[in-house]
Amino acid sequence: MNRIPLIIRDCGLCGYEPMHEEQKRIVELVHSGQAAGTVLLLEHKPVITLGARQSENKLIATERQLASGGIELHPVRRGGGTTAHNPGQLVIYPIIDLRQLDLGINEFIRELEQVGIDALAAAGVDAVRVKGLPGLWIGSEKIASIGVKVSMGITYHGMAVNVCNDLSIFNNIVPCGIDNVVMTSVQKQGIDCSLDEFKKITAAVIAGRWGLEA
Repeated sequence: MNRIPLIIRDCGLCGYEPMHEEQKRIVELVHSGQAAGTVLLLEHKPVITLGARQSENKLIATERQLASGGIELHPVRRGGGTTAHNPGQLVIYPIIDLRQLDLGINEFIRELEQVGIDALAAAGVDAVRVKGLPGLWIGSEKIASIGVKVSMGITYHGMAVNVCNDLSIFNNIVPCGIDNVVMTSVQKQGIDCSLDEFKKITAAVIAGRWGLEA
């Protein structure tokens, strides 16, 4: 795998649709050579997103119930099924030309998973891949969700890691279409780690794996 010039941006707390549009804007810039590979680190306001695979999109609550709870609903053409985002969860959006990294999409997803594994390990949490199941797991509980899209050879969307968010938002969905999944977080694992602290850990892991050495 190559290492590339990389911009890592802390975007703070963001609405879903504006950040979706920002990702698409950066995809165009990276594709045209006007921007370096970029990784956006952020929190989302409460939102549930539906992936491209209809069979994996399973809502428990109605749209009206979600709206009454202040939760937006957005269909998105990315990999994976239904997932949820809210403050306290770190969302990682890598917008990177896979040809520069010299990776295929499946290899890139493994790389993204490894970023999550390494960052969680640095925070004191041992997460693993589980064959046949997307995301990252601690025993039978899921701590991170992954859904990636590639346009013109450029990745966007990415991974969401539960750090200190309110996990009750997941009661509205069947996460990634997998029945009986229990969600967990860094906080639920008994680790005292703020979102800002975990964001710094993750940025360092990303820079170390994908970025050029200074």
